[in-house]
Amino acid sequence: MSKLPSLPANPEMIEVFATHSEGFESLCDYHDTILRGPSPLSIAERELSATYVSGLNQCDFCYDSHRGFAEVHGIAPESFELLVSDPAAAGIDERLLPLLAYARKLTQAPSSVCASDAADVYAAGWSEKALFHTIAVTGLFNLMNRLVEGTGITTDPLRRNATRDRTANEFDNPTPYAGFARSITKASESGILGDSMMGGGWEDQDLTAPSAAPSA
Repeated sequence: MSKLPSLPANPEMIEVFATHSEGFESLCDYHDTILRGPSPLSIAERELSATYVSGLNQCDFCYDSHRGFAEVHGIAPESFELLVSDPAAAGIDERLLPLLAYARKLTQAPSSVCASDAADVYAAGWSEKALFHTIAVTGLFNLMNRLVEGTGITTDPLRRNATRDRTANEFDNPTPYAGFARSITKASESGILGDSMMGGGWEDQDLTAPSAAPSA
């Protein structure tokens, strides 16, 4: 439920960031850099980490969204049954376990992260860059989870399914998050907010021409 009185009772992410757009395009650029840019970690592994952090924070919106992205990029659906409660039993590559342990501690008790946590990552064969990218994903999704929960963002299940389908169709797109930021800018400029957005379909409209704002 929305915590912001200018928004509908159950706002979509696009409504929140169309209304409060400060810094959002830069934030989406950072998503693309960390989640889709060159890395020792695959896209699937980075999306898995995003899902894991969101699960630790009990942010259902981000958990469900990024679980879908991770599955599209190759993570088996059954891996998520135990991912948060017992990663070692989730059936994922065991080399990922020290990275997830680092992410857990950084999420739940940041000041307790110590040299031995990093040593466990290096002992598993990961590079410094892999650890940094895990730290970046962890920090980014602790931010996103709090933006989502703090504003009360929700989602239409139909739109979530459509987003997953688009992700599958744009498997090799290196900048999907920047594309999302552009869609928000267009929706805001075109007045396609509030009730006009409900039920989906607006993403496929020509949003370059201004349209009337939804009536009160």
